[in-house]
Amino acid sequence: MSYYFSATIEGPFNDAIEKVTDELKKEGFGVLTNIDVKATLKKKLDVDYQNYWILGACNPAFAYQALQAEDKIGVMLPCNVIVQDTEDGKVEVSAVDPIASMQAIENTELGDIANQVQAKLKKVINNL
Repeated sequence: MSYYFSATIEGPFNDAIEKVTDELKKEGFGVLTNIDVKATLKKKLDVDYQNYWILGACNPAFAYQALQAEDKIGVMLPCNVIVQDTEDGKVEVSAVDPIASMQAIENTELGDIANQVQAKLKKVINNL
């Protein structure tokens, strides 16, 4: 089982981030964190890297349900979505598959939540 699903799109990198953020909002997700990996690696290690952002996406209703079922689930939240340049000049967007990550936890209550979150994240990726 893959731990992510993705799509490749054309256009400027910053437009892709905006589009992903808009699609996440349509599915009830907010972006809690924005990590600019390229800038961070340049600042901390003085190395050059491609455009690569990690968006920490959270759907509050599902996060609350998951926390009610498993109080340590916060170690696996939020759902990360990455946006990165590809070698051929396109932009790849990938989202974590919550079903794959939830398999590590032996709590059957999380299965239904993970299925619902997976469907929403797949919709985000498919709508790009």
